[in-house]
Amino acid sequence: MKTKTRFAWLLIFGALVGPFAFAATDSADFVKESPITTKVKEKLAADRMNNIEVETDRKGEVWLSGTVDSQSVADTAVDIAKSTQGVKAVHSYIEVKKS
Repeated sequence: MKTKTRFAWLLIFGALVGPFAFAATDSADFVKESPITTKVKEKLAADRMNNIEVETDRKGEVWLSGTVDSQSVADTAVDIAKSTQGVKAVHSYIEVKKS
């Protein structure tokens, strides 16, 4: 097979398979009613951050999402999650939207 043809097939293969490979690394098997989720939600509620969604996967990784008014609020939410016992990692998908 010629080099150009081989390269073309690699590009096609990468374009078709690449998005699925990325999605597999960024997805999680979430646990419903995880004790970690409950702890993080309680801490966030104490700081009046009820608009942030919290999910926890089976590995103890926490996923945060939602919208906040400032980057400092988003950073505080991440810090709160990281400081919670049992949390192995925090993935933040919190959006900052100024009112």
